[in-house]
Amino acid sequence: MFYRKVVKRLLDLLLAIPMLIILLIPLIIVGIIIKLTSEGPVLFIQERYGRNSKPFALYKFRSMTNKAPVKANSEFEDITSYVTPFGMFIRKTSVDELPQLWNIIKGDMSFIGPRPLAETDKKVLLLRKQNGADQVLPGISGLAQVNGRNNLSDEDKAAYDAKYAAHLSFRVDMLLTLETIVSVLKRDGVFKETVIDDNKSDKDMGEA
Repeated sequence: MFYRKVVKRLLDLLLAIPMLIILLIPLIIVGIIIKLTSEGPVLFIQERYGRNSKPFALYKFRSMTNKAPVKANSEFEDITSYVTPFGMFIRKTSVDELPQLWNIIKGDMSFIGPRPLAETDKKVLLLRKQNGADQVLPGISGLAQVNGRNNLSDEDKAAYDAKYAAHLSFRVDMLLTLETIVSVLKRDGVFKETVIDDNKSDKDMGEA
């Protein structure tokens, strides 16, 4: 409980603030490339729902064209047709998520937690309210992200989020951080299917 209420937030700040300072110049360069290669704003700002299902403004680098409809990724028949060439790169490398360092500093998010969702994901948001997954800060990455990301069903996403909320601990967060790094390096779960082990036990997922 002490980790959940105090240590986790402290670690987030100790990591996010230096990262934002170190990455400031690269972030500016990414922003310039986005502006020069496609029409529209540099940042994609969208209302998402966080702890206790409260809304907040989430920041990402814009990776899609201005013509892209506003809907959940799972509802696109061919999402790649709306992604800009540079947007494809920053999505595959997860660079588009880096502006969320500011969300972490503000206290909207954590590095690890259930992914913050928009109103377009009403079903998952409702399931999270029912299973208690909305009682923790959302994260840049989480248990659902390393187990399939956008290829999971709504029920599976909510179940993974609830399992994380129930077993949140330093050990779980470190395990998910390492798995996230490996996933990013392998570029898993961005536009391709990720194999999910349905027999993975709570112990295997770092139950506290």
